[in-house]
This record gives sequence, C-alpha cells and structure tokens, in this order.
Amino acid sequence: MPKGIPYIISNEAAERFSFYGMKAALAIFLARYLGVLGGEDMSETKATSYVAFFTGAVYFTPLLGALIADTFFGKYRTIMTLSIVYCLGHFSLALMGIGGVVQVWLLAGLGLIALGAGGIKSCVSAHVGDQFGKNNQHLLTKVFNIFYFSINFGAVISNILIPWVLKWHGPHLAFGIPGILMALATLFFWMGRRKFIHVPAHPERFVDELTSREGINAILKLAPLILFIAMFWCLFDQTASTFVFQAEKMDRSFFGFEVLPSQIQAVNPFLILVLIPLFTFVVYPLVDRLSPFTPLRKIGAGLFIMVGSFVVVALAQEAIDRGETPHVAWQLLSYLILTSAEIMISIVGLEFFYTQAPRRMKSLMMGIFLLSVFIGNTFTGIVNSYIEIPTVPVAAQTHAGYDGQQGTLDDLTLDGDRIESAAADQLATLAEQVKSIYAETEEFPAELGGLPQDPWGRPFRYHRPHSGEARISSDGPDGEPKTRWDLGVTLTEKDVEAEEGTWLYREKRRRGEADADAPSEPLATTYTAGGGAKLEGAAYFWFFTKLMLLTAILFVPYALLYRERNYLQGENEENLDEEMEAAAETR
Repeated sequence: MPKGIPYIISNEAAERFSFYGMKAALAIFLARYLGVLGGEDMSETKATSYVAFFTGAVYFTPLLGALIADTFFGKYRTIMTLSIVYCLGHFSLALMGIGGVVQVWLLAGLGLIALGAGGIKSCVSAHVGDQFGKNNQHLLTKVFNIFYFSINFGAVISNILIPWVLKWHGPHLAFGIPGILMALATLFFWMGRRKFIHVPAHPERFVDELTSREGINAILKLAPLILFIAMFWCLFDQTASTFVFQAEKMDRSFFGFEVLPSQIQAVNPFLILVLIPLFTFVVYPLVDRLSPFTPLRKIGAGLFIMVGSFVVVALAQEAIDRGETPHVAWQLLSYLILTSAEIMISIVGLEFFYTQAPRRMKSLMMGIFLLSVFIGNTFTGIVNSYIEIPTVPVAAQTHAGYDGQQGTLDDLTLDGDRIESAAADQLATLAEQVKSIYAETEEFPAELGGLPQDPWGRPFRYHRPHSGEARISSDGPDGEPKTRWDLGVTLTEKDVEAEEGTWLYREKRRRGEADADAPSEPLATTYTAGGGAKLEGAAYFWFFTKLMLLTAILFVPYALLYRERNYLQGENEENLDEEMEAAAETR
C-alpha cells in the first residue's frame, strides 16, 4: 500500500466530519434558529431550496479546483490552499449573530465552504488514484472503498453529535466544532507531504490531452452518465432537508429515548460502514458468478433500487397527510434501500470516471463526475423555488392588496402578530373553534364542518398537513387557491427545538420573546398572507419517485451502447510524451 494513503484517509475522515456535521444542522438552523440570531426563519420549502443550492455549489466548484490543479499548482498545493479557505468558511458560520448582519455571515460562510470543500474534492479523489501504478493497481478498488469508508466514518459521528450540540449548545458551537475538525484535516494532509506521490501540473500536456480526440471522446461518452447519476443525487441529498422535516412529524422514540430529526441522517453513513464489506466481498462476487457485474450494470441496478427508497418515504408521507404519526422506522427502511443504491452508484461511479479518464485529466474528470451532484441539487433547488408560494410583505402601513388600491375590501395591515384583513375576524373565530377541540381531545380535528364563506363569497378551507399542525385559509380576493393572496391562520404544536432548557429556549428568554416566556402554551397561532407550497405532502415525494423511475429506464440503452476504455497512472508512462506529441500533431 502506498505510504501516503494513511494521511489521505485521516484527512478525509476529519474533513467529512466537518462538512457533514455542518450540513446536518443546516436545514433545521435555517428554519428554526435564523430568526433568533437577527435574521428571519425560513419556510421548510425555502430552507430545502437553500440547502440544495448550497450543496449544488459545493459540487460545482470541483471543476475549478481540478483546472487549477491540473494546469497550475498540482493537486497537493491546490488542496492545501483551498483547505484554508474552507476553514475560514466554518469560522464565518460560527460568528453568526455575534456581530454584523447574520445573513452576511451566513452567505460568506456557505460561499467559502462551497469554494473550499468543492475545490479540493476532485483533487483529493484523484490524488488517491495517483498513488497507484501498474504494480499495485489491483488494490485500487479496495482503496476507493476504504476512502469511502473514511468519509462515512467521519459522517456518522458528526451526524449524531452536531444536531445535539445545536439543540443544547447553539449554532456557534455547532458550526465551530466542524471548523476545528477541518483545521485538523488540513494538518493531517500537510503531515503527509513527503510521503505522497506528487503528479506535477503540466498545462501544455493537459491542454493537448483535453483537446485531443481521445480526451474529447472520453468527456462526450461520459456526459450522459452525469445526467443519469444527477437524478440519484437529486433524491439522495434531500436526506439533509425534506427527510429531516418529515422526521419532525414522525414518532422517533427508540426504547424510551427520542432521537432528533437531524440525527436520523447518521443511519446512512452507518449503513455504508456495514454494507460496503457486504457488497464488496459477498454481493458482487455472487452476482459475478451468474453474469459479469460491470460498473455500468451496478449503476443501473442502483438507479432502479433508488426508486424503492422514495416509494417508502412517499407511503410514510401519505400516513402523515392523514394525520397519523408513523414511526421513523419507515425512514430507516428507506435509508437501507437508499444506501444500497448509493454503494452501486456513487462508489462505482467515482472509480469508473477515474479509470475512464485519460492520464492527464484525472482531476478534471473527478470534477466532471461531481457535476452530477451539482445538477441534481440545482434541480431540487429550482423545483422548491418554483413550488414555494411567496408571502405578501405586510407592514403596519396599509397594504393595497390584490387590486392595488387602498380603501377596498382586500387591504392588509399588520397589527402586532396578526394580519388584519377582511377575513381576519372569521379566521380568528375558526381558530378558536379548533383550539377548543384540541383542548378537549389533545389533537387537531381531521375535518372541520360547517365552514362559512369568506368575504369574497367562497368557503374557507381547513387542512391538517400532519398531526401537529392545522391550517384554516381563504382563497383571498383573487379566488385562486395556493397563491400569495391566500389569507390564513396556522395552529402548530409547541416547537420541540424550543423546549425548556434548550439553547433556543434560553436565547428566546434572554431576548424577551413571548413564546419563550410562556412555554406551557400548547399551540402557536400564526396569521399568514401567502406562503406554503404548491406541491406538498406525499405528492411531492411521488413526483421525484416518478422522475427516478423514468431516469432508470432511460439509462438501460445508454449502458448497452457504452464501450469502456481504462487509463491508469504508470501504464505505458514511458511513452506518454510521445503519445501527447502525436495527439497534438493529430489535432
């Protein structure tokens, strides 16, 4: 085994702890904590968009890192430089709310982490492969599995620890601890500087190979594969957002102990640790006896298996939509299926792109592979941005409303926490009716009969999105449901993140906020103008399930037509210069 591998593996474990720890806390932070630090809490749909766009940015910048590494600094210097940028990003997140505008610290932190984490990602993956040549290339598959094992070893610990730190000790520590681990990751990598095999940057050779027929063909052949794998990441990375928000509405008790919604994510890296040896030494050899289990066949099988994962969460969401509280074991089953798909798509895809890349394009091809994550998460962000219903910015001054004229029926005014409108008194009366039923039964009614008409002559709507929330709404002056002119009141059970003794509770008490001063109040009442999502509940998960099935079906003809060609460092290296000169002359 190459002497530099232990330093790369320890670096990767610490770096992945920092990234996944920060990401595990991000969705809940945006939806529940941002407001108390001076910003404004986001809706679940908007928080999902932010997490998706951030994840997409993290996996777009690998292309930048790859280009820098292959044409200017080499992989080692690129990794060291961008690791420092990475540390500064964590430092910025840890300072949110301490000084300055919280949104500035948030965007600066996420931007620096996206540049640092993404910039080094393709370089680290390629740096692993660079340690191997023709004499030990048989170890490459096992080392990529160990590499992935180290990623998930760091992730499983951070996914359990950081959400707990966020709840009880606040965001400064929750984002600060990952920063410390990133600093350690940088130190580990620096310690191995004399042990690594350094492949220097050769910009002329890189350009020659990139623009040669061989380089262009490699990229064109793999480009469709990026799109297929992108849909996998579109679904997979929602474990950090929509899965977390779904888990909030589920029974999370195990043997009398209740886990936090964000901690469920730890199941994925834990299962990776268990399933990688099982797939490597049992599943793959058994399938190989029946028929060669090629990389593309593994990826195709993973795409079909991924469909089953979202079928499970969609069925669980249907139960939530009915007002039931299903156990989070539904998500555990989904994670088992999802993780099996990940092993056959992500690990195999990483190795496949490396072996299919010409020798001077290894980092670049790793960056191109990671574009699949960027495309998938960007698609998720776009979908959630599209389905999000904007709110009307109501202030103490009268808002002219739908018709744009003041002094008419649709005027809106903010009075304390209540939006005054032509429908406000009726909404308040209906809300009291729901509160009365809740006080007697300790649950929201499944239906609310005898709903009157709103001021515009249409009946009010009652909806129970889950067992802990009820909504009463009017279609508003435009007469269309699910628009920014909908007027409503939402009743929700007490926020578990703000329960007595938590950091959020203590911080709200310190700031003198009313809901913290009255923790015994069972329900929170929120008046809204607009807001919500056009696609919610089970319909949201079924939408992505159908897209995944279509992707898997379309992948089959691509896999049948693809022809593999492997390239490894050290293979015919003595003739590399002559090959490059011939490629340049051919061009």
